[in-house]
Amino acid sequence: MQDVESRAGRLVRDALAPRSFRRATLQQARRCLLDYLSCAFEALPLPWSEQAVVLAVPAAGGAHVIGRAGTRRPDAAAFANAVAGHGLVREDMHAGSVAHLGVVVWPTVLALAQQQPVSGAQVLEAAIVGYETGARLGRAVMTPALARLFRPTGLVGPFAAAMAGARLAGFDEIRARHAFALAGNCCAGLNEWAHTGGSEMYFHPGFVVRNAWACLELARHGAHASASILEGQAGFFHAYARAPMQDDIVLFADGQAEIEQVFNKPAPACNFAQSPCQAALQAVQQAGARRIAAVRIDTTQAAVHYPGCDAIGPFQYALQAKMSIPFGVAATLARGAIAEDNYRRLDDPEIARLVSVTTLCADAAYSAAFPARQGARVTLQFDDGGTASAALDDVVAADDALIRQRFRLAAAAVLGADAAARIEGLVDCYEQVDDAAELPRLCAAGA
Repeated sequence: MQDVESRAGRLVRDALAPRSFRRATLQQARRCLLDYLSCAFEALPLPWSEQAVVLAVPAAGGAHVIGRAGTRRPDAAAFANAVAGHGLVREDMHAGSVAHLGVVVWPTVLALAQQQPVSGAQVLEAAIVGYETGARLGRAVMTPALARLFRPTGLVGPFAAAMAGARLAGFDEIRARHAFALAGNCCAGLNEWAHTGGSEMYFHPGFVVRNAWACLELARHGAHASASILEGQAGFFHAYARAPMQDDIVLFADGQAEIEQVFNKPAPACNFAQSPCQAALQAVQQAGARRIAAVRIDTTQAAVHYPGCDAIGPFQYALQAKMSIPFGVAATLARGAIAEDNYRRLDDPEIARLVSVTTLCADAAYSAAFPARQGARVTLQFDDGGTASAALDDVVAADDALIRQRFRLAAAAVLGADAAARIEGLVDCYEQVDDAAELPRLCAAGA
């Protein structure tokens, strides 16, 4: 097959094309960047972050790990930053692809920005292209059945990271297409962790960025890969969708950027638990002193069937609780709040009681509206026979004020308030910054 005929070739050409992004798109990219940094700073002391940074070998002229001193090998620094960014389970979410794209795109482009002179505008543009690539591919390939087995971030993340990196590195179409096709051989991430509470989920984006870095370096040095990686008889779609690729992947179709469809999580838990927990918080405010006898949660079929989302315990690890819609709702009802501390209360008797009286159901209307909207309804039945109910047509995303508040607290706890303010100010004007590497330098300890 000739390169010009391949769908990967057309996608890559589209990704490398010069573009001018509108203000709202750039603003959303900056918001996602600040939220990613917030998550990485806050997750710094968690076990998986500490385990990942052990692999980051010190190297002069390398890349910085967020919140830590010194420079490391760039691929290993990107690995550690990806794991930390995913460490709270509060990373940004693209519902249409069921993928967390920020935790694979930002570590890649920030590491690359420290290896060659690039501007903040170039980093933002490359990141937007990375989000677009992963989101469009995910929309085309992901199904509920596929998502039950394979982690969507692990499947489409290598393409997103490699494409963002190829654009930022200034690859021509041939090298970029080879890097993209090599990345198609790195799609991985099984969802067994959702059933066991295993910590491998935290490392999925690390595997993505480390492999994407290798793909970029191989392509840089002349490695070549299959032009038919997407549509070929043993390509991406036949392998994972188990069906032929129907249409080209068109980036920025109708002038729309997929990064604008990304939302920032309000709660440190699974995407599918967000709107049920928010509805539960509204419902419990109607309860007063009444004791809850039964709970019914109505939400999307995708949520009900995603691995771990219907778990009712017992819960051995916080990750199991963060994936479980019944646990998230029960903890919200028991504590009257949505907070990280909810997921530390695995042995709380009231949360366990509420989980035991919870029914999780797929609602036809909410399911039909997914993934454009993620609705949920929580209905409480009380011992006195009364009821209370609250419903949301969609998740209420973390707004700019909350994202900034979380960032300031997390970054200041690691680097101090002055450094946190400098980083926030730099992100706010990043497209005007000549040296993009200034940001990861500021995010390092001892900067």
